[in-house]
Order: sequence, then C-alpha cells, then structure tokens
Amino acid sequence: MKFSMLLYVVILTSMCSSLSMNAQETNAPKFGKGLLNLKGKDSTWSMKVGLRFQTLATSQWEVNNGLSNPETSMLIRRSRLKFDGFAYSPKLRYKVELGLSNRDQSGASKYTGNAPRYILDAVLKWNFSGNFVLWFGQTKLPGNRERVISSANLQQVDRSLLNSRFTIDRDMGVQLRHHFHLSDTFLVKEIFSISQGEGRNITTGNIGGHQYTSRIELFPFGDFKNKGDYKGSDLKFEQNPKLSLGFAYDFNNNASKTKSNQGAYMLNDTGFFSTNISTFFIDTMYKHKGFSFMGEYANRDAKDAFAKNSDGTLTGDEVQVGNGLNLQTGYLVSKTIEVSARYTNISLDRNITGKGAENQYTLGLSKYISGHQLKVQTDLSYTDIGFNTNQLLYRLQVDIHF
Repeated sequence: MKFSMLLYVVILTSMCSSLSMNAQETNAPKFGKGLLNLKGKDSTWSMKVGLRFQTLATSQWEVNNGLSNPETSMLIRRSRLKFDGFAYSPKLRYKVELGLSNRDQSGASKYTGNAPRYILDAVLKWNFSGNFVLWFGQTKLPGNRERVISSANLQQVDRSLLNSRFTIDRDMGVQLRHHFHLSDTFLVKEIFSISQGEGRNITTGNIGGHQYTSRIELFPFGDFKNKGDYKGSDLKFEQNPKLSLGFAYDFNNNASKTKSNQGAYMLNDTGFFSTNISTFFIDTMYKHKGFSFMGEYANRDAKDAFAKNSDGTLTGDEVQVGNGLNLQTGYLVSKTIEVSARYTNISLDRNITGKGAENQYTLGLSKYISGHQLKVQTDLSYTDIGFNTNQLLYRLQVDIHF
C-alpha cells in the first residue's frame, strides 16, 4: 500500500509537470499560494497544487503530588497534498486532498477494504444558480465550527477535546449551500446536507440509515475578511467588529457507531446494533483589531445509548452522549506574535464513562512567520478528569503550507 501511494504521488507530479508544458503559467506562485497554479489555454480548467505538513513534539506527565510517568514523542502530525480549481466552467469547482502521514491514514478496517484512508476530500462544487451551490462527494460535514476550520489555520497546536468527542467530521454525500442579505450588512448563510452516515472512505455499504445535517450562520456586521470566520486568530486585524453565530443540527438515522458517524462500530450477536443519534452545536466567532474569541457548545443524545444483543443483554458498547463546552480567545501583541487561552469542559454520561467531568485548561503562544503558511506554535495544557486523574501536556509544532 505504501508503494502504491508513492506511485500515485509520482504519477500526479508527472501529470502536473506535463500539464504545465501545455498550460498558461505566469510566474511561480507567492509562498503559501500553492506549488503550481495552472490554467488551460482555452480557460476551461485550472488547478492549484499545494503541499503542507506539521512536525509535532509532545511531552506529557501525570500530576499526582508531583510529575510522574513522563512520555515524549515526535511525529509528522499531518502531511497533505491538495488540488483545487475549476473544470469546464468557473462555476464548477473541485477540491481533492490526500493524507500522507500515518495519522492521516489511520482507521483502516474491513469497512474501508482494509486499505489506508488516503482520501480526505474529493468534492465537486457547482454554482448552478445565483447564490446556490451544490456540493457532491466526500468532505467535511457542516457541523461544529472548530472542525471545519482547516488544521492549517488553527489558533493553537490542535483542536479541543470538544471536537474529538463530538465532531461529525467527514462523510460522503450531497450538500446544498446558499447565502443572502437581510440588510446591507446582515448576512445569512445556510447549509443542508444528506450523507451516508458512516464516516469517510467506507466501502462496504451503508450499514444504518442516512445522516441529515442543517446549519445556519448569522453575520450581523457583515462577512469577515478572507474567510476569517473559519480561521483562527485575527491576522487580518478587522478594523470593525465582526461576529458570526452558528447553529447546527445533525440526525443520524439508525447509526451504528459510538459517535454518530465516528468512533467504533457497535457489534452484537446479530451483526450491528443501531440507534438514532442526534447532535446539536451552537458556536460563535468574534474578531476585532487582533482580538479573537471562539465559543462552542455541543450536545449528543441517542434513542438508546446502550448497545444490546437480541436477548436484551448489554454488549459493552455505548453511544458517547453528553455535553461539551469550549471557550477560546487570543490576542496578537504584534503582527506576528499571539498569546491564546482555552477552556474545555466535557460532561459525558457518567453511567457510560464511569468518570466525572473532564476539564482542560490551555495556554498557547504562536509565532506567525508568514501567517498560517509558516508558523511555530506551542501550548501547555492541564487536564483533570473528575478532579481525580490529572495530566499535564506540552506541545511544540512547526507548520509549513505551500
């Protein structure tokens, strides 16, 4: 599989080199704007080729009357190849993103054909009328804001515990997107999605029902600069206050995984246990003159959270139901240096986890050498689980994005 992926990358690179000989290309793109920007001579297609990776070092300890059980690691947290542009018409756009690191490809199972999950995004976007855009393919669902923010544009080293517990991540399906103005400044964006409900790269069919997701976003002071409502930090130093309020609801019919379309499959004596799972998100993003604030609330519920066999006995698998709260803020003390802080609370059903609430406190420091395209980020997190098990985590990450 590793060889096949290497061959795939070599073929794509060769194709890009060949295409460039028959395409209009001015100068090499500015740093952070892609490795290649290609456009057909007849203007019927375009392609931007990008590459990025993150190098991460971590150290963690248990905190019980001092620091104990130290663990350290270094890894390539993410490594991605990205392709986007338009085909046939500027109204038909596409995006392909491939994951090359071990973490990007994790989750191989018989449900993915026992193959690494190379494909992150493969989606077409058709602006078929006015402000209506139809998406078709595999991509992120319109769930919580923090998940939709690219990992290349995060304010801290990585996303919060709320995201890891409640996100609905990527799936295969159709999304309809639309926006309109209530006034000269008040902007509204709407998204509706129907997806398979099993997560990304599932090849053995839809075990349960389908997944339905709706999201609405309100911008009372108008849109952000450079899509800043989905980027960490106020690197554009918004001169006027900008606010986005988001509300999302996800219903996964007859879901068979512990986290809606994420987590592990719930197996029983007849095959799979399934139940209806609902997830609700409220989030906000505010930016003004280098200050930013992002808040998220998540709630997951299930018709029957405990997986059962045909005779009613418990299998030991449970849907991870409960609530999450994440509050995050940052301030740019200069154009390139930012301090940030985050508080996260996770309150899963105690009957499922057997533990109390999980609280995490994080302090972060970022150096933006060239915006999000080249940055060094570090943070320190203290986590308590039911005020019983305490952990300390330090992380240092370098991110480069061509």
